[in-house]
This record gives sequence, C-alpha cells and structure tokens, in this order.
Amino acid sequence: MTEPWVMVVLLAAVVVLTPAADRVRIPQPVLLTLAGIALGLLPAAAPLDIDPGLILPVVLPPLLFAATQRTTATEFRAQAGPVLALAVGLTISTAAVVAVVAHGVGLAWSAAWVLGAIVSPPDPVAATAVARRLRLPHRLVTVLEGEGMFNDATALVVYKVALAAAVAGAFSAGQALGEFALAVGVGMAVGLLLGWVTTWLLDHIEEAYTETTITVVVPFLAYVGAERLDGSGVLAVLVLGLYLRNVAHEATTSHGWLLGRSVWSYADFLITSLCFAVLGFELSAVTRTVDLTEEIVVVAAAVTVTVILFRIAWIFPVAWLTRFLREGGLMPAGWRETTVVAWSGMRGVVTVATALALPRAVDGGGPFPDRDLLVVSALACVLVTLVVQGLTLAPLTQRLGVASEVDGADEVEQLRARAAQAALDFVRGASGGRDEVRRAAVLQYTGYLEAQQAMARARRLDGDAGEAAAELDDVLRRATDVERSVVLADRRAGRVSAASADEVLRDIESRTLRDLG
Repeated sequence: MTEPWVMVVLLAAVVVLTPAADRVRIPQPVLLTLAGIALGLLPAAAPLDIDPGLILPVVLPPLLFAATQRTTATEFRAQAGPVLALAVGLTISTAAVVAVVAHGVGLAWSAAWVLGAIVSPPDPVAATAVARRLRLPHRLVTVLEGEGMFNDATALVVYKVALAAAVAGAFSAGQALGEFALAVGVGMAVGLLLGWVTTWLLDHIEEAYTETTITVVVPFLAYVGAERLDGSGVLAVLVLGLYLRNVAHEATTSHGWLLGRSVWSYADFLITSLCFAVLGFELSAVTRTVDLTEEIVVVAAAVTVTVILFRIAWIFPVAWLTRFLREGGLMPAGWRETTVVAWSGMRGVVTVATALALPRAVDGGGPFPDRDLLVVSALACVLVTLVVQGLTLAPLTQRLGVASEVDGADEVEQLRARAAQAALDFVRGASGGRDEVRRAAVLQYTGYLEAQQAMARARRLDGDAGEAAAELDDVLRRATDVERSVVLADRRAGRVSAASADEVLRDIESRTLRDLG
C-alpha cells in the first residue's frame, strides 16, 4: 500500500471513528490508535517513509499553539505549583528513572537517556477529553492540560541534550546544564518578542484573513527561530501562545477572532487525530519489519511498567507535601483527585513524534545506536498506556465520584448577562449624541438581555430543566432552520449576492452556536 493511500485510509478512519467514539464510549485517541493497528496488520502495509527532520517542526507548533488557546496564563498561575511539579519535576525524574531502568536491562547510557526523554511526557489529549466529558473540576483539567503543555518543553530540552550526546558520542554534565539554561532562556525570549511583534501587527491590521494567516505562521516561526538560536522551540511556542491569548484579543477583529478559533480548533483536531492513527499504523508496520528480539520485548515492558508505576509513586508523596505546605497542592479535595491525576499518564503525540524523529546516523556516518529498539519501545509504551489507562480512566473517575459542582451553562449565562448589562449601563449613561442613536443602542442590549433571561426561565420551567431546555432548543433549532432556508433560497435564486448571504449566514450560525451550543 503506497503512502498516499495509507494517508487517505487514515483520514477516512478519522472521519468515521470520531463520531463513533462517543457512541461506543471509547476515547477517540484510543479508537484511532486501534484502527491504525488494524490497518498496519494488512499484508500490503509498510512503514511510512517520514523525514525525521520534518516531524517535530511540522507537528508540534500547531498542536502546542492550539493548546494555549484553550486556557490562560491566569489559570496557570493559579495552579503553578502542581503544574510545575508535574511538568518539570516529574518529567525530569521520569526520564532519569527510565534511563536507569533501560541501562539496567542492557542499553548503553546514551541510548537509555534518549529513551527516557522520549517517554517522559504524558499526553493530555485523552485525559482531558475524558475529564471534560465527565465534568471533572476545572482546576483538575487545568492541571492536566498545563502538565501536558509544559512537560513537552521540559522533555524536549532533555531529549535535545541526550540526542546531541548520543550522536556526538560524548557527554558533559556542565555542557548539558549550559545547553538546558540556554534553551530555556532563548525559548522564552523568542516567544515574548514574537508575541509583542504579532500583537503590534494585529493592532494595525483590520482584515480577518490576514490576521488569521499571521497567527498560523508565527508558531512555526517561533519554533524554527528558537531552535536555530539553540533555544527551546516548544517553550517559544508556548510563551507566544499564552502571550497572544492574554493580551492580543483586543487587537483582533471579531471576524478574525472567530476565524482564527475555527482554524486552530480544526488544526488541533486533525493533526492530533492523524498522529494517533499513524501511531497505531507505525507500530504494526514497524513490528513486522523489525525482529522482535527478547531484548526489545524486555526493554519495552520494563519502560512501560516504569512510567506507569513511577508516576503513581511520585505523585502521592508530592501531593501530600504540597498540601502540607499549604500551596494548593495536587489534591485540595483529597486523594480522589490525586488518584485521577496519577492514572492520567497516557503517552501520546510528543512521544510518537520524538521517536520517529530519531536520526538514522550519528556523527561519522555510523547507524544510530539501537534506533529500532528505541522506536518500538516508545511506540509500545504509548500503545499500552493509551489503551489500558485510556479505557479505564472514565470508569475510575465515575467510581471515585470526582465531578465538578460548577454548572458550566449557568456560568456562561451569568457572564453573558454581566457583559451585556455593563454595555447597557454605558450606553444609558453616555452623554452627547443623538437621542435616536442612543435609543437604538439601548434597545439592542435591552432586547438581548430580555431574550437571554426569558430563555433561562424557559429552560427551568416546572422544575424540569432537562425537558424544558430540550423543548426550547428544539423550537430555536427549527426556527433557525427556517431562517437559514430563507437566506439560502434567496442566494440560490440570485435575489441577493453571495457576499450578503454569507454575512447573514455568519450571524445566524454564530447565534446558533451561542444559544444552542
């Protein structure tokens, strides 16, 4: 099976299995990985010929930037202790422990450290997908997402140092610490500088497509630029994304913001989905072309067991210590949340990308030591943790009774009402101007507030919020269908221009998304 056809089939699997995942109650990353494995078992399947040098620069920038657009720097500051403890402390400790275990079962130190860096960062995708579906506390979701982003930066700096030592055949502790400090400093500086420049550009541009193009380009520019300066490309993208998320909204037009959110949401979905499908395919295909020696099986098993058990053994004492020191800690609500965090260590996209990005040769032209063993061990670790922990995380959280007490829909309603009321107060109190203009603006916000309040009351009729809300949503959905059909009919008949119809459709769809979700 040629590579283009493999990608077509994997894309088809994404299209078919993504909606099926909710119906069969299996996390989408797990289902796509299993589909990739099944495809890789076909007789015509062969490993993809992917240029290792292109994997990290192409895959990581969009994934990391998209992740920063789901949260804010404020949320991270509130959970800075747990996030740093996991993203830095646990990641480095895991890399070290895995290196020791891998060396103990026969790997050279250079290869053992590379493998430790590859498998050290958990992937937050499957964990947070389950977390949001089960309404886990927002604090817990923030911790898991924060760990998932910043442990990538930590792991890839360790990976970069270990890989350089393995390729060069020499290691210096002092040089490694210097490279680590340089990577962190340069990465943060590049991210902040590009964040400021991007905000300035957005503030001087009023065209949505140009704004979105800029936000698509700068993450790649940040990653490549930081790497060229011996910095951490991952950290540069994270700092850039959080900076723009925190300060650039006012500099972006409404259309540009909506378009950008759609573009990054889709990019995140597509790249992540393909990575999990490729993971399963590569694991099957590679194992058919690589002799599964006893050494490979032993190393893969030892590494997988180590990453699972060490996370559990590390998190509980540190959680207790941070709680004892009154810094918030990992378990402010007790051991149940800590258990969920401890079991949320599925490996994923970054481990796959770094494993496949391993060079095939070292300085001098020789083959990279134990490359096949490292790739198979890393992919096996991802598969086992993803399937075992991914399939059991939902039952575990339900059994522990860990759920958020915050009603997300109610919080959204209250925030909308506060924002609209503030605007209404401003319009009513504004001095000068024509009375008719002010009256029109007042009616705009008054009508919106009254409509939102009426819908909130309707959704809670007779104390049966579920039935009343469903009835209201059904009426609004049918009314929206009528509204949409009128616009489409006029557009097809040529009674209005396509541009005018699209503008009205954008309003309809934005309102539908707002009111019906």
